[in-house]
Amino acid sequence: MNSILLMTHYNKLRLTSNHLPRDQVMFQAAQERMRPMLMTALSPCIALLPAALSTGIGSQVQRPLAAVVVGGMLIGPVMLLLIVPPLRLFFKRKQERAPIEQ
Repeated sequence: MNSILLMTHYNKLRLTSNHLPRDQVMFQAAQERMRPMLMTALSPCIALLPAALSTGIGSQVQRPLAAVVVGGMLIGPVMLLLIVPPLRLFFKRKQERAPIEQ
């Protein structure tokens, strides 16, 4: 969901600011969407942290699931902010260079 919101924000900025290069628009979109993405990722991480660290009765079942969710929610936004923007720009350039077949 966050990647869809990031790309939608990038497309909106791209349409409204024609004078800026793509790299700068992508950086601006990632910068503006960073706080909401991190906040939506940190809230479930904070909520599941006690379950991921628990050692009481029944923790053998909930601890692995909570650890996976916490890890995924922490790594997801970082990957989305660091990996997706360069990949988007790379494939967009490649798409523009390719000849149009009719």
